[in-house]
Amino acid sequence: MKLECKCHGVSGSCTTKTCWNTLPKFRDIGFILKEKYNDAVHVEVVRAHRLLKKVKNYQKPMETDLVYIERSPNYCEEDSTTGSVGTQGRLCNRTSPHVDGCDLMCCGRGYNTHQYTKVWQCNCKFHWCCFVKCNTCSERTEVFTCK
Repeated sequence: MKLECKCHGVSGSCTTKTCWNTLPKFRDIGFILKEKYNDAVHVEVVRAHRLLKKVKNYQKPMETDLVYIERSPNYCEEDSTTGSVGTQGRLCNRTSPHVDGCDLMCCGRGYNTHQYTKVWQCNCKFHWCCFVKCNTCSERTEVFTCK
């Protein structure tokens, strides 16, 4: 939450000030959560009466840190127990550095390039009376799928 204020008064003077708490922008919250997700720490549940051997360089997570108890499933591979269909055969964007890009989505397995020609009727014109004449248009395209 952050405090926002607005001044009220004649000709922009701040004789009265109204303040309220507001949430940050949705994008800002998403960015913070993504950073916390990237820095999340795996922890193990330990009963209070057990003595633990201190691990070198161990830092106890703070209350604001994101922690997890179980590791995430490997969404790259098919797994019927988690319902993951994997990424094999999925379309990807060869030039994107984001999650839709072939480098990330294909999990380092590489991708296949498929070339095809799309053909359709175009520039259709109605001629009096009574027929339509069209040109045939085509476009060569490439699609990429994960190996």
